[in-house]
Amino acid sequence: MDARFTAEQDEIRRTVRELLLKRWGPEEVRAAVGAGAGYDPALWSALAEQLGLPGLALPEAYGGVGCAVTEVALACEESGRALAPSPLLATAVLAAPLLLALGTETQRAELLPRIAAGALTAALAVPGTALSLALGLVGDNRGNWAGGGRAGGVQARRAEDGWRLYGQVEQVLDGHSAGLLVVAAHAGGFARPRTLLFLVREGAAGLVRARQTSLDVSRPQARVQLRDVPAELLGDEHVDVADALMATGDAAAAVLATEAAGAADRALERTVDHVRQREQFGRAIGSFQAVKHRLADVYVQVQAARSAAYYAAWAAGTGPERAGQVGQVGRTERTERVGGLALAQALEALRTAAAEGIQLHGGIGFTWEHEAHLYFKRATGDELLFGPVHRLRAYAAERSGIFSLAGSEEVAV
Repeated sequence: MDARFTAEQDEIRRTVRELLLKRWGPEEVRAAVGAGAGYDPALWSALAEQLGLPGLALPEAYGGVGCAVTEVALACEESGRALAPSPLLATAVLAAPLLLALGTETQRAELLPRIAAGALTAALAVPGTALSLALGLVGDNRGNWAGGGRAGGVQARRAEDGWRLYGQVEQVLDGHSAGLLVVAAHAGGFARPRTLLFLVREGAAGLVRARQTSLDVSRPQARVQLRDVPAELLGDEHVDVADALMATGDAAAAVLATEAAGAADRALERTVDHVRQREQFGRAIGSFQAVKHRLADVYVQVQAARSAAYYAAWAAGTGPERAGQVGQVGRTERTERVGGLALAQALEALRTAAAEGIQLHGGIGFTWEHEAHLYFKRATGDELLFGPVHRLRAYAAERSGIFSLAGSEEVAV
């Protein structure tokens, strides 16, 4: 394994960072999250049209660039540093891989070029608070989390004109503004219970969406109500939805881990700059040994998280079934899934870096005017959506067989 980035990968990182440094800062973040969409359409146009970020991991046949998960992760690392709100995660990391893996050729040809061009945003709607479970990050995702059979979640039923959905979904990332919803619904009743994915277009009759208050304002979320909404089945009834969601979840966790590592690195940078300038007892507080030790511990944790995230992104983009095409995820079993473990480490590093930043900034670090709290909320919000950390690690340990091996050794003794 060659751990060095290619010239193209370094260029992606440099270009995204330069654009965000030039056009994005704390004040722009506050202005964007207060807008109706929850992000700046002008910035999204620049990211999509000038840099082509939504199509980085999509095949060239559908208007994409044909890169792998690593390139998406590097771009998201820079957006994480700036805490730039955009539909990139919901569209390119969660929804587009499912369209590519499960969709019919007609569905791919219609939707993916528009996503790659930034003309269409999409969101994954998973019932309840089961997003991390549906993605296979904290448990086996082959249960009835989509509806439970009789009530709750989202139910799908056949109609003369196709399929109809009814139910409610909370915590849908960018669900209030997405032009396309990929909805997980329970179908088949008790006789043949199964989870299927459906496409719901913007403006569909019976679709009601409302943006909700969220802890992390840079991750806008929505409540989606489906009142006998016409829907289109994604792919066919025989696709392996659970495996596709798990493969998407592994890649998404790797991207999220890299994004969190970028945010943690930026939070640490801001704190180091502050302690070099803030003085107590006639000297900069950064010269105190206790402060140096605290920041050194944070630095080690951030670098370890970044290494784990890079490896997870590389692992998610390789494997026997993959030759640079994200569309093949979910069709065969990948030998290694380490995204959840990398995400746990990165979220913990971000939470630590943000907490230390708040403490070492002193009184100003506790104010709404300062941006330190935004990084702490990003760590906490992502943990609520995709974690928590202890469950990410517990499931990774369970899948690796650590507990069973430990038990067998104990019995042998």
